[in-house]
Amino acid sequence: MERAYQGYDLIGDVHGCGQSLELLLKKLGYSRKKGIYQHPQRQAIFIGDIVDRGPRIREALHIVRDMVDAGYAQIVMGNHEFNYLSYLTPGLPGSGMEYLRAHNRRHLRILNQTLEQFANYPQEQKEFLQWIKEMPLFLDNGQFRVVHACWSAAHINRFLHTQGGNRIDDEYLHRSAYEGTPEWETMDRLLRGTHLKLPNDEMMVSKDGYKRRFFRTKFWAENPQYYVDVVFQPDPLPEHVARKRLSPQDYKDLLYYGTDESLLFIGHYWCDGNPKPLAPNIACIDYSAVKFGKLVAYRLDQETRIDPTKFIWVDVLKEISNVP
Repeated sequence: MERAYQGYDLIGDVHGCGQSLELLLKKLGYSRKKGIYQHPQRQAIFIGDIVDRGPRIREALHIVRDMVDAGYAQIVMGNHEFNYLSYLTPGLPGSGMEYLRAHNRRHLRILNQTLEQFANYPQEQKEFLQWIKEMPLFLDNGQFRVVHACWSAAHINRFLHTQGGNRIDDEYLHRSAYEGTPEWETMDRLLRGTHLKLPNDEMMVSKDGYKRRFFRTKFWAENPQYYVDVVFQPDPLPEHVARKRLSPQDYKDLLYYGTDESLLFIGHYWCDGNPKPLAPNIACIDYSAVKFGKLVAYRLDQETRIDPTKFIWVDVLKEISNVP
């Protein structure tokens, strides 16, 4: 029988920080019974990106999957789960793809920790990949919505029409591997967000060493005029780019999620500092836990606007400093 919950706890990108996740769940009032974290009145909702980068990826996945399977949590797929699934899914015969995600140095660098931690657990890995494939891409219960990076109504409505629900299948997964297809575009938009190309073929080197020709953008900026009005990422734009006016094509590439729409919870964006609303109805709960930031939750009850006092977090750097 499906349980009735009095509230929800939205939990940000874990990225293998299993110890921090347990501390946060305990701080939220969840306790481990019969091996599964649970709360008598509340349900957790994970925003995706449980895998990659951190030291306890397997443990984090077990905690989250056990909660989801028992009904004490829900989850949406993150871009890192999607990348992991695609990296280990062989291409179809005749497709010209050995795997749906190329086995190159850049992709391996991101996935390396996950692959290493599952190296001696091939059956577990197989089971988790199947579980990832069955994850919802988004949730919408009327009061609030959840998606990993960006709520694009056009893409979501098309997905619901073609898929009949909020989950992919094998055919959709394989089609999404081809850049430019509707499936690729939908996964890119929902799991990676909106972005703009740097002008004049310029390139940025991010703090984590990646070379990028695009920058992540807000989808809640009202009447933006310049690039600086829409940039949303840890790395600032070069000053001459920040001052550049948005072009007509840029406006076509941007989305706008209005303040009259349902509450929306996202992750993905590596925020820092103390958690706060992005807009009256939007909260990002990714605060760079695996980079010694914060693992963040938002305690949602019946409100229709984000309450700045309802963010709860574990400070990862302080937590590590306190380990004997």
